[in-house]
This record gives sequence, structure tokens and C-alpha cells, in this order.
Amino acid sequence: MTTYTDLPAAPLPPGHFVSDAPDFLDLARVHHWLSTDAYWALGRSLEKQRAAVAGSLNFGVYEDVPESGGTVRREQRAYARVVTDRATFGWLCDVYVPPEARGRGLAKALLAAVRARMAEFGVRRVLLVTQTAQELFRAVGYEEVEPGKWMILSLE
Repeated sequence: MTTYTDLPAAPLPPGHFVSDAPDFLDLARVHHWLSTDAYWALGRSLEKQRAAVAGSLNFGVYEDVPESGGTVRREQRAYARVVTDRATFGWLCDVYVPPEARGRGLAKALLAAVRARMAEFGVRRVLLVTQTAQELFRAVGYEEVEPGKWMILSLE
């Protein structure tokens, strides 16, 4: 299990941390977020999300919420998924921070953790597609690809 808790370039609010630990993932919450609020995944079935998670490296921002009696409840606050061979290539997708958690640095911390993990693997390229968050991704080092270089086979 890798947990990223020291991200000086991407500070998090107190009690928050980023992890790619599979057992931390709240699949029901992630599915709800994506299938009801993410333009690229609207209507995605739980089965489809489960398969996507199983074939990917999954990251989350989590908050340890203190409760009475000294117990702590862990809640997922953001999500990102990387489809990768863990050697040469990664495809960043399903980056999501719910509206109530936006503006707190969660996305930047999440993306810093993805970058660190991909660097550990020696991955040389991480690609993504976005229609709405270009500024966010530019702020953490992504560059737009030259038009005319991308091709896609749509199977819809």
C-alpha cells in the first residue's frame, strides 16, 4: 500500500490524504459521483465501473473524520483512475471532485500523487482528455497535444 501524505507542492486540508490503496476505495460513492454528475460517465452502470476499477490503478483523496468515542471514519472526497501498464504508458481518466469539495486543493493533490506514482513506475507519458478542466491540468504540468496527432476509433 502506498499512501501519499507529504505533498508540499499540493497541500491538503488537515485530516486529508491521498492513497492508491485499493481497500480504501468507496466504489459505491465513486460510481454515484461519476454516473450522476460526470459528463463523460453519465449513466455508467455499477458493473461497468467495477470492471474499470479492477483494470486500473485507483487514487482517492480521503478524510479521516473523528467521531465520538475516539473512533475515526474515513470518507472519500475525490477520485482519479489511471489505466496503465505500470511501465511505459498511463491514461488518466475519471478525475472527479464533488462540487462541495472543490476549491480546496484536492484535485491538485490527487494529480501530484498520480504523477509521483507514475514516476516511480518509470512511465514516460500520461495522457488524458478533458472538455472542461484544461486550466487545472495545465497548472500541474500537462500540455495540450498538437492537433492532427490524435486518432480515435469510436465503438459507440
